[in-house]
Amino acid sequence: MAMQFYTSPEQIMRDRSEYARKGISRGRSAIVLSYADGVLFVAENLTSLRKTSEIYDRIGFAAVGRYNEFENLRSAGVRMADLRGYSYDRRDVTARALANAYAQTLGAIFTEQQKPFEVEICVAEVAASPAEDELYRITYDGSVGDEHGFVAMGGQTEGISAMLKQGHRDDLGLGEALALAVRALGSVGGEGGAPRQLGAGQLEVAVLDRRRTGRAFRRITGLALTSLLPEPSTPPAEAAPPAQPSGDAKPASNAKPTNGDTKAGKGRPANKAEPEPPATPEPPSAPSPNGDGTDPAAGGSTSGQ
Repeated sequence: MAMQFYTSPEQIMRDRSEYARKGISRGRSAIVLSYADGVLFVAENLTSLRKTSEIYDRIGFAAVGRYNEFENLRSAGVRMADLRGYSYDRRDVTARALANAYAQTLGAIFTEQQKPFEVEICVAEVAASPAEDELYRITYDGSVGDEHGFVAMGGQTEGISAMLKQGHRDDLGLGEALALAVRALGSVGGEGGAPRQLGAGQLEVAVLDRRRTGRAFRRITGLALTSLLPEPSTPPAEAAPPAQPSGDAKPASNAKPTNGDTKAGKGRPANKAEPEPPATPEPPSAPSPNGDGTDPAAGGSTSGQ
């Protein structure tokens, strides 16, 4: 009788966690952060498949990982929010309730199914002030965390979170918050560790605007997004090289003697030319017949020579 191989539950959970983490790390990162006028969603996305979405009036959703898996979770969350708001009251739909439902679903999938979901999601709810905003991060194994200020999801979150921690403030404007998020996303993934410049075509941006009544979610695209992005800075290393001297101008050390310098000695520097010969003096005037150096034309008669 063949014996079956035994694997401990701890090893099974470690293998599933490693599998899910590898799948998530292959995707691009996303950031959710609070600013003065709402909650900002910024995801690096080169496709038309959305990573950010609206769940309910003042609740937003962001995710990274496998698109088909977190899209199923998003659709289930929308249905749950609509049903609760219709059955009871719209105020009963909260980000905390949705986060708990997502955590239960992902936890059951992680422990009961052979393959876990390779997703990481964030549920955000905008409030009257940045201090009251709710940001919930739910991981692939059903763990839920209440974050304050910002959430970074994806493969290289350590460097992104460090930059967000340094520059994030609750009183940031929309332009400043977007510039911080773009700078944090571009700080990782560059060649040789160099920062990257991200343009409007590489970003998916949306906000939950706390100043709006009713549905607070809106996307920022096109010219509105381009006007908010910071201008790309040119690094000093890429500055234009100094102008080279023209072929006619040569250094003095290599200059050949000019026509006036042809008589210079062999070992003499070229810039020290032979002095020009003195000018031919004019012939002296005829001596005074008196021998006293007076000019005969000044007065008196002159005698012939």
